[in-house]
Amino acid sequence: TVRIPFISRFQCQQSYAEFTAADCRELGFIKTQLMCSNCEKLDDFGLETLKPHCKQCCTQDQQQSAQRTYAKAILEVCTCKFRAYPQIQAFIQSGRPAKFPNLQIKYVRGLDPIVKLLDASGKVQETLSITKWNTDTVEEFFETHLAKDGAKEGKSSYSVVEDADDDDEDYLRTNRI
Repeated sequence: TVRIPFISRFQCQQSYAEFTAADCRELGFIKTQLMCSNCEKLDDFGLETLKPHCKQCCTQDQQQSAQRTYAKAILEVCTCKFRAYPQIQAFIQSGRPAKFPNLQIKYVRGLDPIVKLLDASGKVQETLSITKWNTDTVEEFFETHLAKDGAKEGKSSYSVVEDADDDDEDYLRTNRI
C-alpha cells in the first residue's frame, strides 16, 4: 500500500502541493527527473488517477531557454570533415542558409561542426556541438533561435568566411582561415 502524506493548504505552491523527494519515490516518481509536461501525457494512457500526484512531484519545464533568441549565429566546420558529417554538408550546400541573414558559415581547419550563438554586441553566449544533428534539425534550430531580421526572402544574405588568398571558388577546398 502507498502512504499518501498529509499536505496542509499552507504548503501549496501555485495550485499544487509539493511532495518531498521521499514522498514522490514512495508514489513511484523520481522528483528530480519528472517534468510537469509529462504529467499532461498521462491522460493519453488512461492514467488520469496518477495526474494529481504527478503534478505534486514534478519540476516545471524550463521553456524560457527554448524561447531564447540570438542576434547572430556562426556555424563553424572544417570541410575536410564533411565526409564524417554529411548532414552538415547537405545543410551548407543547400539553399537553407540563405534563409538566415544573421548566420555566418566559417570554415576552420580540423574543427568538428559547432554553432556559436552571439548577442547583439557580438559576444558569444553559447557554443553547441551539432555533430549528431540532421539537416532538418539544424534548420529548425536556426528558425527557432535566431532573431528574425527584416531581410527580403530569397535573398542570399548569409556570409561564408573563406581564406582570402584562395582564388579557387570550390568551398570544399577552403578549410583554412
